[in-house]
Amino acid sequence: MVWAIEFLPDAAKELRKLDRTAAARIIKTLEDRIAPLDDPRAIGSALVGDRAGLWRWRVGDYRVVARIEDEWITILVVRVAHRREVYR
Repeated sequence: MVWAIEFLPDAAKELRKLDRTAAARIIKTLEDRIAPLDDPRAIGSALVGDRAGLWRWRVGDYRVVARIEDEWITILVVRVAHRREVYR
């Protein structure tokens, strides 16, 4: 099963602001490592507290925060940022 990857407008804007190599690495990781999995939760981590229901994946110094929508087989990326800024 291949998961579709969609970006919220704010997440797409954050991705465009990153340098090209970091953005390419994040997209490659999402497409090659996470999307082909039967369950993307296998390599991610669940967030807790006020961000419960969201998942995160580590890509170098950056974090991808997303909501996994099982009904539509979609990973909806909510945030893409450096690890020191992503949870603010």
